[in-house]
Amino acid sequence: MDILIRYLHLFGVVVLAGSLIIENMAIAREISREDVRNLVKVDGIYGASAVVVLICGLILLLAGPKPSGFYTANPVFHVKMTLFVLVALLSIYPTVFFLRNRKTQAERLAVPVAVIRVLRLELVLLVLIPILAFLMARGIGL
Repeated sequence: MDILIRYLHLFGVVVLAGSLIIENMAIAREISREDVRNLVKVDGIYGASAVVVLICGLILLLAGPKPSGFYTANPVFHVKMTLFVLVALLSIYPTVFFLRNRKTQAERLAVPVAVIRVLRLELVLLVLIPILAFLMARGIGL
């Protein structure tokens, strides 16, 4: 069971990263109506994968083979979790923008610079999380 949870956790991370990369590649100062609809779908996959990552991570933390103290005593773990929560909170703004405009009738939609910057920031922060996970798994920070 442990292997399945770890696999789902990793699969969720890969899907989350992939969908965020797609969002960053597809976003521009102006996007088409079809792009908006596609971004809503990709953003939904992003959100669902974040839930999978969170649930599997909590299972590994609370019922995994290592005691939870291995993680909670490590400041690197706390930085990693803080970044995960920060990325999740940042993702609300683009999601709200996409959902509000998903039924737009305009051929082209202007995208606020802030939406683009938030998506870029999410990607930068997301890159740091696996590095922290690697360090944490090696016991760095204990």
